Amino acid sequence: MAKLTKAQREWRPGMPKKRRSTKVMFASTVLLLEAFVVLFGTLTVFGLRRDEFPPVLIFSVGIGLALLYAFTCAVLTKPWGVALGWILQIVLILTGIFEPAMFLVGGLFAVAWWYGIRTGIRIDRESAQREREQAAWDAAHAEEQSN
Repeated sequence: MAKLTKAQREWRPGMPKKRRSTKVMFASTVLLLEAFVVLFGTLTVFGLRRDEFPPVLIFSVGIGLALLYAFTCAVLTKPWGVALGWILQIVLILTGIFEPAMFLVGGLFAVAWWYGIRTGIRIDRESAQREREQAAWDAAHAEEQSN
């Protein structure tokens, strides 16, 4: 049998499901897409500039960066996770030094990151407000619901 996660071990019948952050979902989506872009960018730099840089260096930096983008998804819930995401946006823009098209691609991803974070925060705030209002309504009408 598969090993249970902490959330699965702590679950009890009747427990409300913990709401996932929309901000984290949007940010994770952008970071994972960027990881793929970095991998394809690595192949591009290898194909166009293998005479200028050692292939081992190209692939180790490219794969390392792609893994960093993917693993950053795991720390987005920490206070410094979004800041790390912003740093990675700057890194993606700066890869334009090696492949000029990446200035545009990095800039577009930075806009997507900003929009995802901003919109995710707004949606999370609205969802929390909706949950508070629902809880207040449920508490005020608890007697009617039990009948």
